[in-house]
Amino acid sequence: MSPRVVLVGLPGSGKTTVGRRLANALHLTAVDTDQMIERKYGSACGHVFEKLGEERFREAEAEAVAEAMTTDGIVSLGGGAVLTASNRRLLANQRVVYLHVSAAEGVRRTSGDTSRPLLNVDNPAARYEQLLEERAQFYEEVANLLVHSDGLQPHRVVTQILQFLEEDEEDSQPLP
Repeated sequence: MSPRVVLVGLPGSGKTTVGRRLANALHLTAVDTDQMIERKYGSACGHVFEKLGEERFREAEAEAVAEAMTTDGIVSLGGGAVLTASNRRLLANQRVVYLHVSAAEGVRRTSGDTSRPLLNVDNPAARYEQLLEERAQFYEEVANLLVHSDGLQPHRVVTQILQFLEEDEEDSQPLP
């Protein structure tokens, strides 16, 4: 068993929302690694990050990613999951969609959310831009499809992913 689609992207890119809607459209389960961590530790993911520190948090996240990759549903990964080499290896043969969001839109979507310690800083726009620069190469490395989600309603993003899946499945069908 492996996921039908894995969603990656920065905080606020829409991974959780799109993951739920895509799972509903395909009659599959939605799995969110941040939510898995929250259930395991009994606290919001950001609080777990602050409590464990980044290194130990990334180890816990890698465990959640490995478990999530055994589902046949839609998987949404935490924004920093691609930083861990073992997670990128797990994504190598998956259908991975990178939900790209600009720094300005990402900051708008996450403003006021104090549960994101990496963005709970004096200048969230500069920090978001820094995260984008640090992580974009990893998102692009693992992705089969890039969707620019700025200004798109979640159902439009889901439609793009469904079209990608349909085309991918048509391409993989043997010729008669």
